[in-house]
Amino acid sequence: MSTPGRVPATAGTSTGIRLHAPAPGWSVDADVVVVGSGVAGLTAALRCAAEGRRTVVVTKARLDDGSTRWAQGGIAAALGDGDSPEQHLEDTLVAGAGLCDETAVRLLVTEGPDAVRRLIATGAVFDTSAETGEIELTREGGHHRRRIAHAGGDATGAEISRALVEAVQAAGIETVENALVLDLLLDARGRTAGVTLHVMGEGQHDGVGAVHAPAVILATGGMGQVFSATTNPSVSTGDGVALALRAGAEVSDLEFVQFHPTVLFLGADAEGQQPLVSEAVRGEGAYLVDADGVRFMLGQHELAELAPRDIVAKGIMRRMQEQGTQHMYLDARHFGAEMWEQRFPNILVACRSHGIDPVTEPIPVAPAAHYASGGVRTDLHGRTTVPGLYACGEVACTGVHGANRLASNSLLEGLVFAERIADDIIGNPPTGTGPGIPVPATGPLQPAEARYEIQRIMTDGAGVLRSAESLRRAADALEALYATALTELETRGKTAVPGTETWEATNLLCVARVLVAAAQRRAETRGCHWREDHPDRDDTDWRRHLVVRLSETERRALVLVPTDSADFPSVRIPLSSDSTDSSDTDSTRSTDSLER
Repeated sequence: MSTPGRVPATAGTSTGIRLHAPAPGWSVDADVVVVGSGVAGLTAALRCAAEGRRTVVVTKARLDDGSTRWAQGGIAAALGDGDSPEQHLEDTLVAGAGLCDETAVRLLVTEGPDAVRRLIATGAVFDTSAETGEIELTREGGHHRRRIAHAGGDATGAEISRALVEAVQAAGIETVENALVLDLLLDARGRTAGVTLHVMGEGQHDGVGAVHAPAVILATGGMGQVFSATTNPSVSTGDGVALALRAGAEVSDLEFVQFHPTVLFLGADAEGQQPLVSEAVRGEGAYLVDADGVRFMLGQHELAELAPRDIVAKGIMRRMQEQGTQHMYLDARHFGAEMWEQRFPNILVACRSHGIDPVTEPIPVAPAAHYASGGVRTDLHGRTTVPGLYACGEVACTGVHGANRLASNSLLEGLVFAERIADDIIGNPPTGTGPGIPVPATGPLQPAEARYEIQRIMTDGAGVLRSAESLRRAADALEALYATALTELETRGKTAVPGTETWEATNLLCVARVLVAAAQRRAETRGCHWREDHPDRDDTDWRRHLVVRLSETERRALVLVPTDSADFPSVRIPLSSDSTDSSDTDSTRSTDSLER
């Protein structure tokens, strides 16, 4: 259930909720622990380690197996002749549908080009022109300029991951692989003191342990596995957002889940990670057509197939509804075999592995869950509302993406804000007062099979098309899952057996409840949030953000607080009383009130 309100209670107060898990059997001490090994996590780790901070990277799979490696299209930055950060800013603001924080976007587009150059200096190799030697740039949806740098044709993420992983290994940074993060450790003053985690049977550590550190950087990626079909890898179960909520942090804008318009259609019953057909294919001139070969995006937007993703996804869904079909087609037969093989070799292989040859036939495509524009709320330095806890990349809500992320801004956001987090830790080192204090587990675990029920509920009720009725059904079904598990715990003292699958299912239920509650509250259509019963954008009542936290007094409650305006609200971090300074009477500080 949700509890409305106008003013949040003091942020950063622990909810007292922790996952059921064995006590840590081993521990590691560090100055900084980074959770996640994508572009955001590894960039932050390299920068912190370079300044002498003891840094530990914790990652859920192998070091090179995060979401970054799956990015096909590229990284957006104003690197080309005739382009500018101002033009990049304008395209980002338009895509964000009135909810981007302009200060955060301006920071992204101005710091972005140099951040990309530093990435290149780290070892990332982008595709260059044979004639000029300059970085080749392409276009994607929502961009009016060619500003997307790519690598290996359609393997940009894999190349960035390779370069960063090699740099981390060369720097000798300690890593803990195959580790699912469980909960945040807090000290007696409510400050970050590290994390608990479970290592899944490989490496130096095994079972539940802890990394003690006064600074924790969440870079855990997305939560696409909350839906049945997604472009996200299987590890994307919303662990970072769920951990942050249990620790008392605030999240924002979770209703804005971007559904990528062109995902290879493998059948109506396809589940799990689906093959992405990069927007760069359209950027190079592919057309969206129906079964009759009609280009249905013409006339719907000035950029046609290169409109922002929410507009293209809606165009595809409308055409599917009109014709009673389950997919549309992406036609790039005019590319020819040579262009497919050189520019999009991995997409070509993926299509052919499923019996589709894009050289000779159109590709069947349909929207699928792709990217969470919202997440753990941060300021411009990546600081959350819990002292010492930072977030960057897809797990974070920095204000950059608004209601709909502009194509290829995600890698850039991870890069830029990871650097800013590291600079803040280096310049203003968080100070803990001791090891984390154990908190009794109070929340029930979901059985492993609940994962598939949650995905079904979310796909049916909170997918591309939403309505008050579909969201009500989803909310009731999710609440029933939670209530059943809670009753078992409170009346019989039983919960699901702790383990990777039950922890993931529990995290998925947590983020699903927040997403649905926010989607119910936002009675309009904006960006990638599409309400059939409220088909219009409502700037009068809804050009504002929704801030969500877990109640400290009722552990089943979500507290949703709409902001008073479209301005991204300042992140306020509690300052716990310090016995060495009794003169400090201010209980909170606004970390960026002058910057925004």
